[in-house]
Amino acid sequence: MDKNTKDLVNKGIMLPLMEEFYTIQGEGAHTGTAAYFIRVGGCDVGCHWCDVKESWNAELHPPTLADTIVNNVKKHANTVVITGGEPLMWSMDYITESLQKNNIRTHIETSGAYSFSGKWNWFCLSPKKTKMPLAECYPEADELKMIIHNTSDFAFAEQEAAKVGPKCQLYLQPEWSKKEKMTALIVDYVMKNPKWKISLQTHKYLNIP
Repeated sequence: MDKNTKDLVNKGIMLPLMEEFYTIQGEGAHTGTAAYFIRVGGCDVGCHWCDVKESWNAELHPPTLADTIVNNVKKHANTVVITGGEPLMWSMDYITESLQKNNIRTHIETSGAYSFSGKWNWFCLSPKKTKMPLAECYPEADELKMIIHNTSDFAFAEQEAAKVGPKCQLYLQPEWSKKEKMTALIVDYVMKNPKWKISLQTHKYLNIP
């Protein structure tokens, strides 16, 4: 990557784009709604159960002008979800401002492990034990999505729920490879603790991206 390109990436005018696609959102508060997904490369959070490990190395994904991405979104949708990888590794200010100027709603899915940037209509925080969210990200959260891989994750979920604001919706989601075992435990937990809701990866059941 030449110096000029690197400078543009650092400013968020270009982003290491892994993939972009129009689909139905599968998880969390907006399950079932159409959205354009932008998957940005680069992540060092290191979840062992990550289903897009190919996103981790940002150098594998070509720097793409944010303006080009925005033009692609405009052809398809009025809602965009920026995910990764870990999108907050890069400045989200430029692309989200441009999207919102075009009347496109901006959603993010992030671990919160990097500094807050961007203008968001919906901020989904999904903390990971391997690299915890920065304090500045908790008050921004509209949605807290906790992945339940084993029984100790319920206590971790409660620990994280105590850090978000009153507007934040709380979700427990079974890790896909453990869904048979963990879903039943989550159902029982939510019935006993109804401040929580259940999130399922419905896109995997529907066999869509």
